[in-house]
Amino acid sequence: MTDHQATFEHALLAEPRRDHGYCTDDMARVLVVTTREPESPGAVNGLAGKALQFLNDAQSHSGGCRNRMDQAGRWLDEPTTDDHWGRCIWGLGTAAANSDVSLVRKLAIIQFERAAKARSPWPRAMAFAAVGAAEVLSVAPQNPAARRLLADYAASVDRGNGDPDWPWPEPRLTYANAVLPEAMIAAGVAVDDADLRQRGVDLLEWLLAHETADGHFSPTSTAGCGPGDSRPAFDQQPIEVSTLADACARAATIDARSLWAEGIRSAAAWFDGANDAGQRMWDSTTGGGFDGLQADGVNLNQGTESTLAVISTLQRARRFSPALQ
Repeated sequence: MTDHQATFEHALLAEPRRDHGYCTDDMARVLVVTTREPESPGAVNGLAGKALQFLNDAQSHSGGCRNRMDQAGRWLDEPTTDDHWGRCIWGLGTAAANSDVSLVRKLAIIQFERAAKARSPWPRAMAFAAVGAAEVLSVAPQNPAARRLLADYAASVDRGNGDPDWPWPEPRLTYANAVLPEAMIAAGVAVDDADLRQRGVDLLEWLLAHETADGHFSPTSTAGCGPGDSRPAFDQQPIEVSTLADACARAATIDARSLWAEGIRSAAAWFDGANDAGQRMWDSTTGGGFDGLQADGVNLNQGTESTLAVISTLQRARRFSPALQ
């Protein structure tokens, strides 16, 4: 799925759809997965370097990011602070905290500080950015750019609506839901805000229970979910599962209860068929993840987002399942 420039966004079955080009969203995910891999071999480090170069080229001096590049290497949009900006910061912060390569860590901090000058009006963009900033503070506790970003994020977060039946800070669950409580936990720990940290833990516990049915994970569909909506619903996206696994791994660092490890194992099991359709969601021959779980089967295209969702979830599950060591 990767050429000399970057990793292609989409696939037709297992073949890259080169005419669809590349995107910052996916290259940020590439950077997260590659730099989070322990004792990574040269090929993995090379892919991390390619992702880092792509994200550098995507950034503007004011902090915003472009998202889409065509196969010829031409950017197709202008810099913004939409979700891809937040994911860019998430990727850079993860690299700064976890890469085995000192140059990658150094360059990631430089790029992070550039991107962190901006702010986004979008909650998920700011949540991804907050997770990245918290990663930076885990290795550079006094980094001023990360501290300013987290302070602004913490000031903007919904602290609870008082509704025990629907405590979610939005009228509907939409996409990448688990990043909202994960960011609250990460920011709460980083800036020593116990109330924010606990708000994230409570919200994630509610989300995990809401998205579990008959003993397996049943994520929010592409149509979203509100109070009283019937379930299960389709299409279900692998990225929802990996986002929940990431959030559970974050919660497990501050809360010893077993539900977080169980949540991660449920996320991994979802890819192996413990889901609402009883279908396996990855190809063991190619290693690719399938693009969607549908009521009548599986979308067999193996795009980058879905493939990285499988890898990311298995990275998290290795820590909690001896069979995956």
